[in-house]
Amino acid sequence: MPRYTPEQLERRNASVWTKVQGILAPIQFVMFLAGLTVTWLYQSHIWIDNFYWITFFVTLKTLMLVLIFVTGGFFEQEVFGQFAFAPEFFWEDFGSAIAMIVHISYFILFFIGLDENILIRTALLAYLSYLVNAAQFVIRLLLEKHNERKLKQQKSL
Repeated sequence: MPRYTPEQLERRNASVWTKVQGILAPIQFVMFLAGLTVTWLYQSHIWIDNFYWITFFVTLKTLMLVLIFVTGGFFEQEVFGQFAFAPEFFWEDFGSAIAMIVHISYFILFFIGLDENILIRTALLAYLSYLVNAAQFVIRLLLEKHNERKLKQQKSL
């Protein structure tokens, strides 16, 4: 089922925020891969022996997640007239909110002073929450592109 009306689709395609999201999303994915790799290398005692790097990458990933959520809000405002949780993006925004809560919980646990094993598990859970949320967006994007191609084919007939 298409997410956009023809007017919304036109606004989406003309929006600078669509381009911004298209740039930020792959950067966020690279940060996810880097953070996951650093966490694995630390746990495996390969190359990385300083826990600092895990926190560094969780911090970068969290900042990127917040940046993408805020710029996504500008996108939703421009296209749907609502900053966040527009009905058309509710589940993606809900998934993003869950991912942010898990990422931020890492810092709460860090400042409480919990041990590294719990922090590593929390970092991995944060990365998993991001991955599920990213999969939501990708699946939805692929379905939208499929619907757009079908509409173009119907119009050309």
